[in-house]
Amino acid sequence: MTQQIILYPLLLQMLLAIILMFFWRKINAQRIISMFGSLVHLAVSITVFAYIWNNGTQTVQAGSWEAPFGITFIADTFSATMVLLTSIAGLAVSIFSSGSVIGDRLRFGYFPIFHFLLLGLTGAFLTGDIFNLYVWFEIIIISSFVLITIGGEKAQLEGAVKYFTLNFLASMIFLTAIAVLYGLTGSLNMADLANKVAAVENRALVEITAILFLIGFGIKSAIFPLYFWLPASYHTPPSAVSAIFGGLLTKVGVYALIRVFTLIFVDDVFLDQILLVLAIFTLFSGALGALVQNNIRKVFSYLIICHIGYMIIGLGMFTEVAIAGAIFYLVHDIVVKTNLFMISGLIYRIKGSNSMRALGGFYANYPKLSLLMFIPLFSLVGIPPLSGFWPKISLITASFESGSYWSLAAIIFASFITLVVIAKLWAEVFWKEAQEIPVRPKFRYFHAIKNIKRVQIIVPIVFLSLVSLYVGFGAEHIQTLSARIASELMDNQQYIDAVLNTQTPE
Repeated sequence: MTQQIILYPLLLQMLLAIILMFFWRKINAQRIISMFGSLVHLAVSITVFAYIWNNGTQTVQAGSWEAPFGITFIADTFSATMVLLTSIAGLAVSIFSSGSVIGDRLRFGYFPIFHFLLLGLTGAFLTGDIFNLYVWFEIIIISSFVLITIGGEKAQLEGAVKYFTLNFLASMIFLTAIAVLYGLTGSLNMADLANKVAAVENRALVEITAILFLIGFGIKSAIFPLYFWLPASYHTPPSAVSAIFGGLLTKVGVYALIRVFTLIFVDDVFLDQILLVLAIFTLFSGALGALVQNNIRKVFSYLIICHIGYMIIGLGMFTEVAIAGAIFYLVHDIVVKTNLFMISGLIYRIKGSNSMRALGGFYANYPKLSLLMFIPLFSLVGIPPLSGFWPKISLITASFESGSYWSLAAIIFASFITLVVIAKLWAEVFWKEAQEIPVRPKFRYFHAIKNIKRVQIIVPIVFLSLVSLYVGFGAEHIQTLSARIASELMDNQQYIDAVLNTQTPE
């Protein structure tokens, strides 16, 4: 087995997207190819993760051009973990899409675009070149824009305009930051930049460049005050699309922030303070936004914003314990948020509404499904020993150790408001008496669809719920993983040496 294995997840997604385009009108064939391909992608991602875990950071220099002159692909533990999480969420959403997305939407190329989106995400996690990261971001934006508009409903188009406008602005700021950085250093290779940026004498210009990156990535990851596009757009597309958006799209922005601010812009107290302030406001604003919402998917959208704050606050404290807590929370959040949007789709398919005021009686009528939904809902809250509890312990510990008591207060406040929001949702949707909802004549209710479709909707929710339980009850394994990633990020010399000192194998 050679280093080339790190490219297999990338090549597989590209191959799947191309193959699916040859079955443009054959919807059933697309469903089968997508589900089977996603299962293979999961197996390949597990293999890559195991290889990186056992052999350390691996690199491939595209076209045999030695770094820093060519395009580098690199997989360290962090990258391999993100690729694995992408494959887990991708498999779940692929199956869920097969059962929940109507045929009219699938005929517009849903599955090819879905796999192009996963291609962009995988490429962003594996690239070692800052301009190549921009290219992968553009693939993500184009694919996600198509997915958010498939169906052409008015709410979708309105949400898509807001989504595309802000993300296009983020890309322009990101590209400007790359140009300034290239002007300062003459390099685009991230490992090479780590050395050259540290040697730049004009630190004020370096800080300005870092702030440009922070704004560009901040829009993409929906941190305060750059998050308003997210709750205006994530509730508009089909729940399968919202699931992959909620689980992964904002997290690629978080990944980029963590990678850049632990590799290129490091040891800067001013930048760390900015990150802490933005994270605290993100926790507060996202929590309060979720508190006043009535639509389930809007509640989850604001909770995405809120919980991004946990990851950024760990980055801002910039200690090994804090980074480990941020990584653990990132793992937990990808799984849970993907699952929650699929659950909102299941509720919508059963009841025909996502309004909490209009719903009710779910536990009385669907007790088994309600118990299944309990797992991700209260994992999100962080009820011990579920998955959301353990990373908060690391973040609280880091807050005490670093004396960051405002961060501690924000973590506790956001946790309490999340508990209130989920308790309110549980009371409104599951416990109160069922409300009379007008029957929609042309709507495909859950009880009216084929059994195979029901299975395809429920199985991925069960799958991700089991993953969440593993993260919670097997927390020592995730903590070991997070600690190793944090150690590698804090001591980035291993990453730099892997890129600049490794020859491409024959």
